[in-house]
Amino acid sequence: MSSTVSLLPPTIHWASNLVKEGNMRRNNLVVFNSDGFLFYYDKFYETVQTLFGPEVKDQDVKTFFRKISNNPDGRIEWCEIFGYFIVEGDALTSQLDEENMVFLVSRRQRITKAGVKRRDVIKCIAKVPQLDFMVTASQKGTLTIFNSQMRVLTSTNIADSSWVTGCDYLTQLKRIVAVTERTVVVWDYKSQGSCQDNCFIIKPMEHCLLCVCTVNLGDQLAKDDILMGDDGGHVNLFTVTSDDFGLKQSKAKKKSQLQILDSRKFKNIKRKLHDDWVVKVKFISALNCFGSCSLDSVHSFVLDDLKRLEDNLPVREFSVPRGVNAFTYCGKANIIVTGGK
Repeated sequence: MSSTVSLLPPTIHWASNLVKEGNMRRNNLVVFNSDGFLFYYDKFYETVQTLFGPEVKDQDVKTFFRKISNNPDGRIEWCEIFGYFIVEGDALTSQLDEENMVFLVSRRQRITKAGVKRRDVIKCIAKVPQLDFMVTASQKGTLTIFNSQMRVLTSTNIADSSWVTGCDYLTQLKRIVAVTERTVVVWDYKSQGSCQDNCFIIKPMEHCLLCVCTVNLGDQLAKDDILMGDDGGHVNLFTVTSDDFGLKQSKAKKKSQLQILDSRKFKNIKRKLHDDWVVKVKFISALNCFGSCSLDSVHSFVLDDLKRLEDNLPVREFSVPRGVNAFTYCGKANIIVTGGK
């Protein structure tokens, strides 16, 4: 036996009114049960809109009601309403065809206090499961941490004129890393004070940085490795340590200027793997390797060991027409899925 559950909430009260013991007769205008008249189509439409909101299109409501009315002697099943299926064998495909169409709507939540400036957009979201919070980075430099209930824990603004392109969490240093077009920003989110007191800006970077990901190896103490992709087709392995941020400055100096660090003093290994922008990098712990993708049609997706960034040995790469701009790994199925234009 297997089961698949859609995103619809189990609206029990409506179901108890609509499905009274499952024995109902239907026609094109009204729905009847053993007690007689229940409601017209208008009532059906109004109830659906109340339950699921404007995301359900009018045409979908009509199609669903027409399906019910085309089988007046049939029995209304729970799966027709909620999209919950219990089947034998490999019959999932048959559930998803037009005959078994259900209302599928997303469970959205609008965050009104995201700490983002007007005319700004969220560029990156990084989930930190071990701490049960989430980090977002906006294009104009607002970094925000949300808890699991989507409440803002803390926020800061990066004093950089370049757009922010990505963010992640440094598991060993316990700080937030973000990349802009020309800089790497490390934010100590637990420190008190202004952004100038608890943000380090590492610059200059040779190429425009487009994405960032932390390498979680687990055996490193007081240092983190960061993968970054740039517009030159390079994948960078950038290392930061606790000593890099242990600067002994007076409080007056801290408040008078930003803490800017020279990027040339950091260990940075890079290798050109693509002939176009690197739009995503990710370290896959389960495979102990990294992945990077590009809109390059020849070197579209690379999946290999971190050691390949240090040598010139051939890498495992895949070619996809018009490139790859997204990918993810599923450990349970042990597959990698890519997406492109």
